[in-house]
Amino acid sequence: MRTHLVSLLLLPLVTTGTGCSQDLAWSTVLESIRRDYPTVPQLSTDSLAAWLADSTATPPVLLDVREPDEYAVSHLRGALRVAPDSFSVAQLDSLPRDTPIVAYCSVGYRSAAVVQRLREAGYTRAVNLEGSLFRWANEGRPVYRDGAPVREVHPYNRLWGRLLDESRRARLPDR
Repeated sequence: MRTHLVSLLLLPLVTTGTGCSQDLAWSTVLESIRRDYPTVPQLSTDSLAAWLADSTATPPVLLDVREPDEYAVSHLRGALRVAPDSFSVAQLDSLPRDTPIVAYCSVGYRSAAVVQRLREAGYTRAVNLEGSLFRWANEGRPVYRDGAPVREVHPYNRLWGRLLDESRRARLPDR
């Protein structure tokens, strides 16, 4: 995501409010992910919610592709955190290659990169959560910290945090 900021320089201009301008910003982000990772399958938040609610379905392995401070604020229940910049497919060698895996980050860019590597390594059922944790939380779906539901999500930074509903943004100390 850090290296892709140049193509999204207009993001702060279109996320100053809600509604159409925020929809335009999300559209820009999602198009960028699809353009940079065209072979990475996307899973909607609605589809993941239905999957997780289906007690007869094999649950996916959830990979949280964010930094430790982001994960510490909140994450999906049962998600395993993997480092976005140092992820190694070898970390998942114990899993069969047909294991269902859903990766997410803040908006889906870092997780798309991890899913691409997983797919290249033969993980046939690895997918990226479209809109990732920000969309999930914006839709009012549950996030957890230490096993308990919470409302807050780490905003990643001031720019990207604008895609997260203000009521969901964790307050972080100024850096």
